[in-house]
Amino acid sequence: MNPVSPIPYAAPATTERTKKLDHAAQQFETVLLNQLFSSLEHTFSALGEEKTTAGSEQYRFLGIQALCSSIAEHGGLGIAGMIVRNMQNRETQSTSIKKPL
Repeated sequence: MNPVSPIPYAAPATTERTKKLDHAAQQFETVLLNQLFSSLEHTFSALGEEKTTAGSEQYRFLGIQALCSSIAEHGGLGIAGMIVRNMQNRETQSTSIKKPL
């Protein structure tokens, strides 16, 4: 009879944790981009001095949100990647410190 090798339970949790970390970092970058583009949009729209309605403000807001989400999903400015690498390095360091000698 062949022994069945146990499947390590930590592996699925690690990949799930990595997915969650990637998603959270991407959302954070989206928020930062949204703040940046909203400020830019308000600055440049004030230069044109167009009359805006409440509906047009909502469409601009939704457009900026969609743009920022798309940019962040496709790599963005690299902030999400830096966050993920930093968090993974910290986890690796804390794991190596906790290992008994």
